[in-house]
Amino acid sequence: MHKKLKLEIDSLPDCPGVYQYYNAAGEIIYVGKAKNLKRRVSSYFSKDHGAGKTAVLVKNIDSLKYVVVNTEEEALLLENNLIKEYQPRYNVLLKDDKSYPSIRITNEAFPRVFKTRTIVKDGSSYFGPYASVHAINYILEVIHELFPIRTCRLQLNKENVEAGRFKLCLQYHIHRCKGPCEGRESEEEYAVHIDRVRQILQGDANEISKALFKEMQDLSAAQRYEEAYKLKLKYDLVENFKSKTVVANTILNETDVFGYEENDKSAYISMLRVSKGSIVQGFTIEYRKQLHEEKEDLLAMAVVELRQRLRSNSKEIILPFPVEFPLESVKVSIPSRGERKKLLDLATQNVKQYKLDQLKQAEKLNPDQRNMQLLKQIQDCLGLEKKPTHIECFDNSNIQGQDAVAACVVYKGAKPSKKDYRKYSIKTVLGQDDYASMKEVIRRRYTRALKEEQELPNLIVADGGIGQMEVIRQVIEDELNLSIPILGLVKDAKHRTRELLIGEPPRAVGMKVNDPLFTFFAAMQEEVHRFVIKFHREKRSKSQVLSELDSIQGIGEKTKIDLIRQFKSLKRIRLASLEELQNCVGNHRGSMIYGYFRDPESL
Repeated sequence: MHKKLKLEIDSLPDCPGVYQYYNAAGEIIYVGKAKNLKRRVSSYFSKDHGAGKTAVLVKNIDSLKYVVVNTEEEALLLENNLIKEYQPRYNVLLKDDKSYPSIRITNEAFPRVFKTRTIVKDGSSYFGPYASVHAINYILEVIHELFPIRTCRLQLNKENVEAGRFKLCLQYHIHRCKGPCEGRESEEEYAVHIDRVRQILQGDANEISKALFKEMQDLSAAQRYEEAYKLKLKYDLVENFKSKTVVANTILNETDVFGYEENDKSAYISMLRVSKGSIVQGFTIEYRKQLHEEKEDLLAMAVVELRQRLRSNSKEIILPFPVEFPLESVKVSIPSRGERKKLLDLATQNVKQYKLDQLKQAEKLNPDQRNMQLLKQIQDCLGLEKKPTHIECFDNSNIQGQDAVAACVVYKGAKPSKKDYRKYSIKTVLGQDDYASMKEVIRRRYTRALKEEQELPNLIVADGGIGQMEVIRQVIEDELNLSIPILGLVKDAKHRTRELLIGEPPRAVGMKVNDPLFTFFAAMQEEVHRFVIKFHREKRSKSQVLSELDSIQGIGEKTKIDLIRQFKSLKRIRLASLEELQNCVGNHRGSMIYGYFRDPESL
């Protein structure tokens, strides 16, 4: 720390405030708040921060400025505003790459109600923003079904209407507007509809429901049944709307509820605005972490940000855990039961779903990212020196030592690379000896790979336990002098992956069956088993066909191969017509084969 910076720190006051760190180029690189400016700033330079981002931040601090405030509340608000304005490199980054829609009630004669992403400071009223376009469209649909509000953009001032400049449109004729453009509805009558729209948007649909019900009863008593029925449709619409938005009893008036979720890189905070028991707004934001921020600080920052965005002045907030929150005249609740706990659970459910949606979207935009994360987890879990970007898995198959085969499936970047799959017919092993068969295949594959200078895997996987791992190790290490980690996949009696083994001597890798790593290797084991069984069936079928065709005099090796290629199986050859057989191998041989399968004794 140079002398100028030390003097700046020594002269800091012992009071609440906001500090700003600058680098040598004069750029703000960090903004923070403090109950005690001198104590907080000094702590950055008196602690050992290791080799993390905080240490890098401290190294880049060249000078500082500060703003003294009267209360911690003012410090929190000022910090939030400065971070949004300057977006310093080492502060949490609010991920906000789009503007969300709000509902606007215009400030004009016969106000319009519509969705907008632009805030115009002309006296119009705004409700929102809404994170869900579906939700805002549903609300607007309900409003326009309930109230005859105009959708046109005409300037319906008194002079234009009295001059008769406008004509009735379709909305009037289908009874969705009462024709203020021709003076058929006064501003006072229209204002009643707008007031009710405001009630809906503020979460007070109960009063509208009661008014509609009373009016419906009065019309029914007066035997005006058709009009009463039309009101009943509107009443049912309001009740349906309430059923989707009312989540608590009306004792919870003007309350903000916050849910919190995080991972290593981001914090997700959701806010639900509740008014008279109904959710009137819901919104979720994501903060990208930069330093080792505490979740309490992130939640406090998000509370300020979300209340500003949603223009909330609620006197109560519900939080998932204690936060040192300095906002005056705001009651903080951390419920463990009751209506408030139900609301907190709902906010938590919303933020968890948002986090899941964000991760899914990120995977779709960058499908390789998830695979790279999975490979890093495999590397850490198995203690590998390198990330296993190239994995090869082996399996054997035979029936009582007959038609013994093996197969290798290859995964690159955590995805099957089917063009690199290989099949092996066992050549040097007589009878049923899985260990010797595995030794032969491993020797053949990697001797050739070394000779042709092919890419070697970062991990070899055996479909088997300790015995299979040992014979692979003998070839890889003792014969070929290679150093490649070997993983064993042990199956249970139902042929399902039960356990993962690694190392020398082999040790079990502790993980649950629903762990993504366990699922990945179980799927690989299923894939190699499927591949080797398919090859074994093909070879066995081919052997059966060849052995049967050997019984036909005058049928040579080339003819047998042509028949196998054409008909694939002995059954199809047996059922083939004379014409099909002759088209494949000629008239004379076709007739011989046809006759053999119809009457073998005739040959």
